[in-house]
Amino acid sequence: MGILSGNPKDEPLHDGEVFGVWSFITANNGLLSVYQAFINHAGDKDLREMLEDAVRMMKDENKQASELLKANGVALPPALPDRPVASAEDIPVGARFMDPEISAILAVNGASALVGCSQIIGQSIREDIGMMFGQFHASKAQFGARLLKLNKEKGWLIPPPLHVSPPIKK
Repeated sequence: MGILSGNPKDEPLHDGEVFGVWSFITANNGLLSVYQAFINHAGDKDLREMLEDAVRMMKDENKQASELLKANGVALPPALPDRPVASAEDIPVGARFMDPEISAILAVNGASALVGCSQIIGQSIREDIGMMFGQFHASKAQFGARLLKLNKEKGWLIPPPLHVSPPIKK
C-alpha cells in the first residue's frame, strides 16, 4: 500500500488541487456578483429564473469546495457581499444590460466553467475531488442545455455560419 491508497479524505492535497479548487471558488465569487447584478437588469422572467438557478448552483458549489479547503487548512479566497435587489425598470434603458446580452454572457461563462471543472478533474489524484467536480460538471452541462433551449425559444441564439452541403452536380 502506498501513501495515497487509503481514504481520499486522509490524503494530502497537492498544489494543483489546492490552486484549482481555490481558483474555482474565486471565479464563482466574481460571477455571483455579476449574476446578481444581471438579475436586477433582466426583463425576461425565464432568464431571471435561470440566473437565480445559476446563483444557487454556484453558492452550493462554493460551500462544498470551501469545506474541502478548510478541512485541509487552506485559507479561502475573499468574496464580495451579495448585491441589493433592484428593479430593471429603475435602471435607465441605455445603462441596462439587454436580455440577449445577459444570456450570451451566461452561456460563455457556462462553457468556460465546463472546461475549468474538466481541468480540475484531470489534475486531481484524490478521488473525492474528481467526483465533486464531476458532479459540478454534470450540473453545469444540464444548466447549459436548459440555457441553449431558452436561447432558441427566445430567438437570442446567433448561430455561426451553418454548413450546408452543396448540391451534387450530375
